[in-house]
Amino acid sequence: MIEQTLTVSRVERDTVWLVAEDKPACAGCNGRCGSQIFSKLFGSNKKALPIVCEESVEVGQKMTLALDDSKVVENALWVYLLPLAMAFFAMFVAHLMLGVSEPWQILAATLGGLTGFQIAKQRTKALRHDIKVIKIYPISLPLTQIDGDCAK
Repeated sequence: MIEQTLTVSRVERDTVWLVAEDKPACAGCNGRCGSQIFSKLFGSNKKALPIVCEESVEVGQKMTLALDDSKVVENALWVYLLPLAMAFFAMFVAHLMLGVSEPWQILAATLGGLTGFQIAKQRTKALRHDIKVIKIYPISLPLTQIDGDCAK
């Protein structure tokens, strides 16, 4: 199982919108590696993941979600392999059976790849239903409220 802890960013009726937190830099490079640099350059656009949740949660609360490993591999095959296979199949059909010239073969491969991508996109929408909520963490009180000096 792949597990990830996410933070609730928005609650609408029975739908909870979750946002992943940024991973801190590892101790080896202190944030100077390529992935950290690309993250700083291109990445503060956080996407929210909508999940149907029957339990009551609040904004800022953390939830741990789990996904079966086999579903990830299966969907990766759909997303990466199907468009490529469809592109090659369309190109070979255009060349061997229809006998068209190279520009038409390129167009057939492009259309085959796009068709494969659309099929894979429809197929992987079912992945969202396989996500399970493992744990919902309570919102912890700030240290000042626990100690009793809220006036500071």
